[in-house]
Amino acid sequence: MKNRLTCAALLTSGLLAAGMALAEPKRPECIAPAKPGGGFDITCKIAQSGLKDSGLLKAPMRVTYMPGGIGAVAYNAVVALRPKEPGVITAWSSGSLLNLAQGKFGRYDEKAVRWLAAIGTDYGAITVHRDSPLQTFDDLIKQLEKAPSELVIGAGGTVGSQDWMQAALVARSAHIDPQALRYVAFEGGGEPMTALLGGHVQAIVSGFGEATAQLEAGNVRILAVMAEERLPGKLADIPTAKEQGYDVVWPIVRGFYMGPEVSDEDFAWWQERFETLLAEEGFDKTREQFDLLPFAKTGKELEQFVHEQVAEYKVLANEFGLLR
Repeated sequence: MKNRLTCAALLTSGLLAAGMALAEPKRPECIAPAKPGGGFDITCKIAQSGLKDSGLLKAPMRVTYMPGGIGAVAYNAVVALRPKEPGVITAWSSGSLLNLAQGKFGRYDEKAVRWLAAIGTDYGAITVHRDSPLQTFDDLIKQLEKAPSELVIGAGGTVGSQDWMQAALVARSAHIDPQALRYVAFEGGGEPMTALLGGHVQAIVSGFGEATAQLEAGNVRILAVMAEERLPGKLADIPTAKEQGYDVVWPIVRGFYMGPEVSDEDFAWWQERFETLLAEEGFDKTREQFDLLPFAKTGKELEQFVHEQVAEYKVLANEFGLLR
């Protein structure tokens, strides 16, 4: 972290010496590429809260919602219509990278934007209503083995999306054909939870951060998280899928990108702000409030990570017959 901060400071100093003063954007905006209530919304609000509380951003950051194609509409809008805007950052997740790997963002690939920062990670989770007869993850697997089409699974994405992939990996680990699942797709993470609470679906697949508010309210139960080991804090009592005999791990990295024609000066301004924020102890508390775990990369380091992840997701998508 010190090396990254030093590099950012040197870059900033060099730009200032060259007479290119870095100024805060007048109208900072974070685009959440879905409807309110899901992971993209959470990502924007973490930035909104963290940058404000730390004093790194003086002007209030607004959060705007641009649903469509699980991120595709926002990605295309930023690249084609808002490529130079210095005040616009857009939320992304590992699901965005999975969609890019499958060509779901149209003619634009992972090289079409400037990858700014990754600020944290959560993990996939299987959630049911508090009154569900499914008491354990094994109960859910047995139900799927018995009659996979009778269990309605909701998620924020169509076939091939991140949530579908989690469900497919669970099915495959239990030797169940993923195509046999009764899967209902919604736009964003908020709608599946509403459907679960309303009794329209029997389980949902999402990031655990999208379920914790209802978990704390006592309205739902999380049967398993898709992490290597149990998570810290309030989720410590929830078993992983792995410890229950199903080798399914799905981390969900969250962060921001910017338009492809944003100037180096403006990009450096944002990068320096995020590197400073990620290094602050106080930000850990902000991240925890939104149930996100530490994960920090910016600039070139993040760009390399993104490209590597997309390559890995292409292999996985091909295994499930998603690439044509």
